[in-house]
Amino acid sequence: MPRDAVVDRYFMEHRAKLLDVAAFLDRIDRSETPADADGDFRVEAMQRAIQLLIDEKGDRAKRVLELFSDPTDTPIDKAPMKGADGAYKPE
Repeated sequence: MPRDAVVDRYFMEHRAKLLDVAAFLDRIDRSETPADADGDFRVEAMQRAIQLLIDEKGDRAKRVLELFSDPTDTPIDKAPMKGADGAYKPE
């Protein structure tokens, strides 16, 4: 598909997704945070992912997915909870 056709077809959808991310980050900025609180690993992962989106090196989807994924290959004995965090939390 030609580049202009890709932009015509998908621009509005992805514009909306970027606005959602911007609104999420604005909510975090406006939230009440204790003065001694460390940054949240999920927000830090999202900020690193945003940097990957603008570095123009290609394979963005793969690199963002890898950034959010657990890089370890050793199974854990028991899952600490039912759900997932959505980003890898280094120990």
